[in-house]
Parts: sequence; structure tokens; C-alpha cells
Amino acid sequence: MNNRKLVMIPGPTPVVRSIQDQMGRETVAFGDPAFVKDFKELVADIKDMWRTEGEVFVVAGTGTMAMEMAVANTLKAGDDVLVISHGYFGDRFIEICERKGLHVDVLASEWGSIVPVSEIEKKLKEKNYKALTVSHVDTSTGVKAPIEDIGRMMKQFEDTLFIVDGVCATAGETEYVDEMNIDILFTGTQKAFGVAPGLAILWAGPKALERRESLGTIPEYYIDFYKWLPIMQDPAKYFATPAVNLIWALKESVRLIQEEGLENRYERHERVGKAMQKALEAIGFKVLADSNNRASTLSNLIYPEGIDDAAFRKKLYEEGIVVAGGLGSYAGKMFRLGHMGNIDMHDLVSVIATIERSLCDVGMENQIGKGVAVLTKELMGCE
Repeated sequence: MNNRKLVMIPGPTPVVRSIQDQMGRETVAFGDPAFVKDFKELVADIKDMWRTEGEVFVVAGTGTMAMEMAVANTLKAGDDVLVISHGYFGDRFIEICERKGLHVDVLASEWGSIVPVSEIEKKLKEKNYKALTVSHVDTSTGVKAPIEDIGRMMKQFEDTLFIVDGVCATAGETEYVDEMNIDILFTGTQKAFGVAPGLAILWAGPKALERRESLGTIPEYYIDFYKWLPIMQDPAKYFATPAVNLIWALKESVRLIQEEGLENRYERHERVGKAMQKALEAIGFKVLADSNNRASTLSNLIYPEGIDDAAFRKKLYEEGIVVAGGLGSYAGKMFRLGHMGNIDMHDLVSVIATIERSLCDVGMENQIGKGVAVLTKELMGCE
């Protein structure tokens, strides 16, 4: 009998049955009054839960599209922008900004660590940057940026927008838009929201909306705030066809988050992240991110000596667990494990137990039960 596949990559994450059911509903016209009501309620809920006096955009597309949307609506050719990069996805901002004709300066950390807030502050004092970008969690490194500290520091730079990539963080790591002085936050549905890929969500705070107004007409069409703003304010209007079933699925995800409580969800992710990382360290893995800046939503795990990446991940796959490989210079040296969204205790125990079995199969013995014991003790609060 084949094991059920459990997708534990950094996204897409497992989609629970009630969300799957919404995706499987019979599609209706985007002008259907019941759908319009659902869409309007979803937009209002997301705006309220992430606490902004600005606007929220729910648009068919990817996290990368949302990244480009953030840049296109707030910056013009010739503007100076400071990119804070903690890995591969921090670097993605560089090309997007350069294609827009922006002047880009980069502060990059060694993979596994962060750029200190003091360094960012020092750099911001050198010139009048129109925006600063940072990934809250970079999936290539598993590093979590201190966005609350950065936002607090940036209050002294009133002309600089704070743009946060929340793709691997939002709904799993603590984020509140206006309270954290974030001007733009964006994400995708396929990670901590636990919905299939296909929707981008972007929050634009008051200062970001003022910046958009100051730009006048922009070259971009589909990702222009002004094309979507009328629809977000009244979903009965039309610009481009909404992803009807995905919007229903996201609405169900938000209902589950409300049922759990957003603060409780943040706490759960933190507890699970720490427990998984301790369990994996107990069976010989090293977490790439340093202990003070580790994400709760995923772990990037360097192999013990002698473990072959391809053989290990192949065995995991055969056992029913799908993980992602390392990126950049860590390709073949580590794997990436997501633990976010709506996964439960059964999933977590299954993952650690399967990793233990797979280690044994590829030649690392005497690990059976060690990680499961640590995980269980951490999650249950047992001594």
C-alpha cells in the first residue's frame, strides 16, 4: 500500500478538506450577487485582521507578481531604493527594481544571518531612498528579518517607504501593517494561508497610496493599483476576471484563521517551528539560520556528514514526504522543510518519523524515535 503524499516544501503547503471543498464548488459568474458578497466580506476581513487604514488588493497572480506590483505603484525610474537581502528571494527585488530603471543599493547578509538594523539605519542616512525592501522570511535561508524593529527605526525616514515581502511569513509570522510602520506588505495564498497557488494579496498603507497618487499614470497595466482599487471597493465592478473558486478558498482559510485567532496562530507557528528545529537538531541536522533569527514557518537543514541529498530526498518521497532542495551554494548540502499553514500534530509527527526512517535507510543508524520524542515533549510541554 502506498503512503499518502504529504507536501512539506516551503509552499505550496497542504490544503485541508474544507478549503479543497471551496475550490471544488461549481463556478459562478463573477457578477453573481452571492459571490460579490463573499468577495467584499473577504477584502474587509483581511484589511481588518492585518490592521491598515489603507487598502488591500486580492488579485489573481503569484507572489512575484505582488513583488512587482509593490515596486510599480510606488517608485519611478531614477528613484533610489535600498534592498535588504537575506537570500535568494531578497535578491529577486534587485532585478525587478533594475528593470524599472531604479538605482539600487544592496545590503546583503551571509546566508543564515541578518543585516543588523544599525547597518540599515546607517545606510539610510547616506541618501534619500524612496523605498526599502526586505523579505520577512527568505525561503532560501530560513532567516526571519526583524521587521518590527526595522519599521520602528524607519519612522525617522519619513520619505522612505517600507516594503515587506511576506510570501513565506504572512499568516504564520507576526505582522500588522500600520502598527509596524509597514507601507506595503504582500504575500501569496499557497504558504501560511494553506490555499492552493494562484492569488496574490497586497496591503497598501496610507503612505503607499499617497505615493501612488503622486506618480500619476504608470507604465504598468494589470498591476496598477488604480485598475484594481474600484474592484476592491466594490467587487460587483469589473476589470479582469477574478479567480472565483480561489477567492472562496481564501475566504474559508480566513474563516479558519478567525476561528483559531490570529494571535493564537502566530503563537502556534512559533511553537511548532521551535519544536521541529529542536527535533531535527536532535537527529543530526544543523539549522542554517542562526538561533536568534530563525523563521517559524520553515527550516533549512544542513545534512550530517555522509548523507547524500538525492538519495535521502528520494527515500523521503518514496515514504510519502515531499521536501525541497537547497538553493545557491547550499544545493545538495541541505533540504528545506515547510511547517506552516493548517498542518496538525499528526502531520508533524509523521514527518519527523519518516525523516528518521529515511536517515536509517541511507546509512545513518540509531536515530529512530529520537526526533519524535523531542518533538512530542516540546509540543506537549512535557519534561
